Amino acid sequence: MADEIALGGRAGELFAGIPVRDFQKSLDWYQRLLGAPPSFFPNDREAVWMLAGHRWLYIIVDPRRAGGAVQTIICDELEALIAEIAGRGIDFVDEEAPGKGVRKVMYNDPDGNEIGLGRVPAQ
Repeated sequence: MADEIALGGRAGELFAGIPVRDFQKSLDWYQRLLGAPPSFFPNDREAVWMLAGHRWLYIIVDPRRAGGAVQTIICDELEALIAEIAGRGIDFVDEEAPGKGVRKVMYNDPDGNEIGLGRVPAQ
C-alpha cells in the first residue's frame, strides 16, 4: 500500500498556497471566508491559516500567477459552515454533487481563485 501513496506517505505537513494581487483586499476576504485571522504572517507578502493539525492554507502576493488556484477543503458540518460564511457576507458561486452524499460549493476570491468546501460520506 505504501507504494500507492505519494511520497511513500512521508509528507508530514501540507501548505496549500494561493497567489493574490492585492494583499489587504485578499486578507480581508480570506478572514471572512475562514472566520479567523491568520495564524501567522511569515513576511509582509504572506498570511497563513492553520485549518487543522498539519494542514495550512496561505495567501502570497504573486500578481503574475494570481487567479489560477483551485483548492478544495473537505469539511465536517458543511451546511453549518456555508451558513456561517454567508453570515459574514460571502456566498458560494457554484455547486456540484458528483456522487451520492457528496457536495462541493465553490467560492471565488477577489482574484478569481477557487476555494471549494466539500463533504464526502463517511467511509
